[in-house]
Amino acid sequence: MPQVKVYVTLKPTLLDAQGRVVENALKALGYDNVQRVRMGKYIEMEVGGDPSRVKRDVTEMCDRLLANPVIEDYRVEVVE
Repeated sequence: MPQVKVYVTLKPTLLDAQGRVVENALKALGYDNVQRVRMGKYIEMEVGGDPSRVKRDVTEMCDRLLANPVIEDYRVEVVE
């Protein structure tokens, strides 16, 4: 059964408030070389069925539930 990895991130034009908080916290811990932290979601799943449909089905899942296409981008990787 193929394993699927989905990476969801905010679109680059949007302010990432959570990333900014993490960036500031890392700098407060002494990591002055950290710049422009962006936070996102990582989703891992196994998807059964016809292997030729897996990526299409997961893309549909992202569009309908896993990501907000208005403010987020996503990338789907299928590992056989």
